[in-house]
Amino acid sequence: MRAALTWISSAASIQPRWIPWFLVGLTFFTAFTWTSWKMSQMRPRTTPGMPLRDLTFPEQYSSNYTEENLRNICVCPEYNATEECSTDSDRWREIQLPSMNYAQPATLTQSRTDVLTLTPWFAPIVWEGTYNLDILNEQFKRMNVSIGLTVFAIKKYTVFLQHFIETAEKFFMVGHKVNYYVLTDQPDQVPEFTLASGRRLVIIKVSGYKRWQEVSMRRMEMIHNASRETFINEVDYIVSVDVDMEFTDLVGVEILSERFGTLHPGFYRGQRPDFTYERRPQSEACIPGDEGDFYYAGGFFGGSVREVNQLTRQCHKAMMRDKERGIEAIWHDESYLNKYFLYHKPTKILSPEYLWDNGIGSPAVLKKKRFMAVKKNHAAIRNK
Repeated sequence: MRAALTWISSAASIQPRWIPWFLVGLTFFTAFTWTSWKMSQMRPRTTPGMPLRDLTFPEQYSSNYTEENLRNICVCPEYNATEECSTDSDRWREIQLPSMNYAQPATLTQSRTDVLTLTPWFAPIVWEGTYNLDILNEQFKRMNVSIGLTVFAIKKYTVFLQHFIETAEKFFMVGHKVNYYVLTDQPDQVPEFTLASGRRLVIIKVSGYKRWQEVSMRRMEMIHNASRETFINEVDYIVSVDVDMEFTDLVGVEILSERFGTLHPGFYRGQRPDFTYERRPQSEACIPGDEGDFYYAGGFFGGSVREVNQLTRQCHKAMMRDKERGIEAIWHDESYLNKYFLYHKPTKILSPEYLWDNGIGSPAVLKKKRFMAVKKNHAAIRNK
C-alpha cells in the first residue's frame, strides 16, 4: 500500500503529505458531478417553442402531484400565501377563477373629475363611477366575510324598523352574510322578518334613557360593549347607521375598510369655519378653527370589529370625562366621532350618496342616492 501511494505520489509529482487532501478533493468532485447529473434528470422535458401546458416531469418526481392534489392547492385569504391544504379546513378556500370580463382601467383617465376621489392620506372617497362592484364582490366572497349592521330602536324609534329592514334586504350587502343587530329597550316591539339565506336578526337588549340626547351619547358605549361581547365572535365588519332611514340603492362591499366615515350631506361642500365641530377648549371633542379635514356624519360609520371597538371605546371615554366636567358636546356622539377621525384618519370615506336627505336638494355630483332619511316629525319621535 505504501509503495503504491509512493508511486502515485511520484507519478503525480505530489508529496506524500498532500495525498489525504488530494483524496478529499476527489471525493467532493465526484459527489458534485453525480448531484449535477441527478438534478438534470428532474428538469421538465421541453423542446423549443413547447407551450407551458405541455411541460412534463419524470414520473418518479411527479407522483405527489396528481390532478386531485392540484385541485386542492389553495389560497389562504388571511395571508394570501399559496399552500397545499386540506379541503375540510375552514380557513382555506379553493382557488376559483371566474371570467373577469370588464372594461380595462385607463391609467391616464380619471373616473370622476368633478369630485375629490382620494384624500391626502391616500384614502379613497367612494362615489358612483369610481369602483366596479362585480370585482369587489368576487374578492370579498372569496374571503367569506360577514357584516354586522347595527341600528338603535329605542323608545318610539321602533316604528322605523319594519321599513328599514325591508329596504336593507333589497339593497344592503346583497349576496353576502349579514347580521342585523337591533339594539333596543323594547324587544317585544321588534317585528318578525323573513330574511334571505345567510342573513339573521339579532336583538340586543339595552337601557332606555329619558332624553334623546342621552340616547345619542350612549350609542358609543352600547356599540363598544356589543363589540366585545357579541360582534367579535360573529362578524368581520360593523356598519353603524341610523334607523330612521331607508335604503334606496345598492350599498355593498365597496364601503368596507378598516375604518370608514361618511361625508355629512350638509357640509360636504363646506370649509372649516362652516363645520359645526365642538369649539369649546374645555371639551374633549374640541377641534380648533384651523384644524379638520371634513365633517363626518354620526349616522353612518364603521370598520373592522377590532377598529370599531377601539373607536367607540375612546369616544365613550371622552364623553364620560366631559360629563364629569358638566360638558355636553354640541352634536353629542357625532362631535366625538369627528375628533376621533381627525387623529385616526379613516381608511375610506363614503360620499354623501350614502347619507342623504331630499330636503337639501339633488346636486349634479350626486349620481346615486343610496341611503335616505325618511320623512318624520322629529319632535314627536324624540320626545317620550
